[in-house]
Amino acid sequence: MKTKLSLVLVCLAAALASCSKPSGEATRTRGDEAIPVTVAPVASVPLDRTISIVGTLYAKDEATIGAQVEGQVEKTRVDFGDRVTTGQELALIDTTAYEAQARQSAANVAKVKASALNAEQNLKRVQDLQRDKISSASDLDKAVADAEQARAEVKAAEAGDAIAQLNLERSHVRAPFDAAVAERIASAGDYLKIGAPLFRIVNDAVLKFIFQVPERSASFVTKRLPVQFSVDNYPGETFTGSVYLISPSVSTSSRAFGVGALVTNTDFRLKANTFARGALTLERAVPTPMIPLEAVVSFAGVTKVFVVEGPTVRARAVKVGRIQDGRQEILEGLKPGENVVVSGQSRLSDGSKVTIQSPPPTPVMDQSAGPTAAAEHEKR
Repeated sequence: MKTKLSLVLVCLAAALASCSKPSGEATRTRGDEAIPVTVAPVASVPLDRTISIVGTLYAKDEATIGAQVEGQVEKTRVDFGDRVTTGQELALIDTTAYEAQARQSAANVAKVKASALNAEQNLKRVQDLQRDKISSASDLDKAVADAEQARAEVKAAEAGDAIAQLNLERSHVRAPFDAAVAERIASAGDYLKIGAPLFRIVNDAVLKFIFQVPERSASFVTKRLPVQFSVDNYPGETFTGSVYLISPSVSTSSRAFGVGALVTNTDFRLKANTFARGALTLERAVPTPMIPLEAVVSFAGVTKVFVVEGPTVRARAVKVGRIQDGRQEILEGLKPGENVVVSGQSRLSDGSKVTIQSPPPTPVMDQSAGPTAAAEHEKR
């Protein structure tokens, strides 16, 4: 009985040994098997070098119009939303009183000029008498003093008249530049002191797009660089501008500096203080490594590609940028001319052996041949 049991165990061990040997060989054979893949070269494509930007559209010019004279507002001629031109009348402040003051000062000027003329004529008479030894020296001195005093009074009256005329002009509040009224602050009947605000106006014909640029790009930012941006109220539409302001200092908190671009607000479609996002073009047509989008593998926060090195592939981490026309921009990790795996990555690991296959050609059908020709092609 023991002898039979020993024979059975020996046979079972031999069977297991014979089964495990081919399995190991098969495993070793599968591990050495080359995996078929298709590859594509890293192409150098001329692309504009840009950086993403976000910022705000401000009015190029903005002002709060204040009262330049004291008095009661007689009338306001515009309200918020109205468009005004340079010199257009916006409001009237106690114009009746200032017109009366202007007339009074003009009359005073006429009066002192008449007195000055009389003093000049008297001086001339005294000088003629002095030449004839008829008048005394004291009479001449008095005539000279009276003439000089009259001249001074004319100058003072003319200065007062200039102030009165200026106040009369300032009682008619006018727009300093072409703009739109953003806010009407004062109303008819309000009594205003000098400097009290009446209107807030903005020149939105030209806007300033103010945004921040990282300090690492400071050497590339120059005036007249193009800027493209979009706003939420016009989805899918792109607006353009050009750099004209560059801050001379970098913020220590954000490590960035301010840049301003001028934007022509055609038809006044854009509104001041609107949020905008876009791109600043730093360089034109820069040779940029690009690969097919299918070659990029992203997993667990790691972006990599498989680079062909002889009969094997190596996994290489890359830094990616923009996507354009089905191709991925590579910022770091690849050089033009290297070959990357486009298909078959799911079976690959670092160091896998590969065999490169040509991608299947796309059949070109003769559309003029009709459905019969297509059927014959399928049969073949």
